[in-house]
Amino acid sequence: DVQLVESGGASVHSGESLELSCQASGFTYATYCMGWFRQSPGNQREGVAAIDRSWNTKYADSVQGRFTISREIAKNMLYLDMTNLRPNDTGIYYCAGDPIWWKLWLKPDPAFWGQGTQVTVS
Repeated sequence: DVQLVESGGASVHSGESLELSCQASGFTYATYCMGWFRQSPGNQREGVAAIDRSWNTKYADSVQGRFTISREIAKNMLYLDMTNLRPNDTGIYYCAGDPIWWKLWLKPDPAFWGQGTQVTVS
């Protein structure tokens, strides 16, 4: 079975840092584009960062320069390093994956979603 399991969410203060992790299993991870999305109360889910099979990355304007997405193929892991966190970064953060870049990031309608991890910044 396909699984994406996020971890690392926590409650932090403005200016602090946090790293999220996503463990993937059940599919050929190296062939997938992967991304992080978030949803805050009353808002639609939005793309935060994505990385393709060639390690090219894309970020939402609101996190550019503060967040870094990375992946570790050997361990089927995806990471999101978040620095200088702000209250409007608060939300549930989801890991997602799809073989096709535009389906993951532009549409977005990725094939797989994780269950999410809560990040609260106060």
